[in-house]
Amino acid sequence: MNWSLLFVIIIMILLLRVVYLRLKANSIKAESFRNLSDRDQMAVLKECLLNTPTRTNLENLAEFAKARGFNVDTATYLKFIERHMKNAWGKNAIAEDNEIYAAESAWVDAIRPLEFAEAEKARADGDMEKFVKCSLEGVSRLYSDEAILSELEKLVPHCKKAKSLIEGYRDLIAARDASEADDKSLEKLRKKRDAWMSELMIDD
Repeated sequence: MNWSLLFVIIIMILLLRVVYLRLKANSIKAESFRNLSDRDQMAVLKECLLNTPTRTNLENLAEFAKARGFNVDTATYLKFIERHMKNAWGKNAIAEDNEIYAAESAWVDAIRPLEFAEAEKARADGDMEKFVKCSLEGVSRLYSDEAILSELEKLVPHCKKAKSLIEGYRDLIAARDASEADDKSLEKLRKKRDAWMSELMIDD
């Protein structure tokens, strides 16, 4: 089974899910959002856009980026939104949405989580422990298999558990692709991802 079929369900276990759910009922202009750190605000905005690909959510992310001195390619993402609308009632809507979601995930991952900038600063300062910690936090906020595995590969020389995380994630991919869509199978897959996420976030 394609990961994108399951991703919306599995993503419920990721960090900041409580915040994300609250923000569905409140504007991102709310005090609860403004009190978050920049890296958490970015994570929330990206998650909202992936879960609900609308012009409003895209504009919110673009405004956040512009206020911090960088731009995002809104034109490309608008095409994704248009494709979603066209595919809504098509015969192959699910398969086509899976393809779009994969492209959207890659687009979102191209906006690197701010944790990676913190990691690079820590490395420049000679603090390798913080470098690894921030890098792993950044990995937890990626969406595509390619981006996750790529960042973990970079950590192999610096992080003892990087190889184990890579092997674990590849096992997760295999389990995901072979999984059925029934509740029991999804719950088993969720627990497997829970275990992988726990290993990712526990200090070496």
